[in-house]
Amino acid sequence: MKVLIIDDARAVRAVIGRFLGELGFTTDQAEDGAKALEAVQHRGPFDLCMVDWNMPVMDGFQFVTAVRANPEWAAMKLVMCTTETEFERITQALGAGADDFVMKPFTKEDIQSKLAGLGLCDPP
Repeated sequence: MKVLIIDDARAVRAVIGRFLGELGFTTDQAEDGAKALEAVQHRGPFDLCMVDWNMPVMDGFQFVTAVRANPEWAAMKLVMCTTETEFERITQALGAGADDFVMKPFTKEDIQSKLAGLGLCDPP
């Protein structure tokens, strides 16, 4: 399965990439939503996008909205990776089409559990 990791922090992309690699996923990376949309258009679609909320240029919410506006990408799973803890913000992301969310900081088991809930891997 192909995963696009979208986060403006290189270290976070590396950690998520390592976790997903250990789970058998193939990963690609983008540092903001605009570059992620380009990746989806040219190298996708992806099976899953792990999306940071707060990024420059295009944030995660805008990325989710753009992806869900394109029927060709309807099958892509979108998981928000965020420090946003306000229930309203989480509800907003899910309402826009995110499939789930994981709160930072997280562990490999946290990510694996979320992906298992989406049917993308075995539970931890």
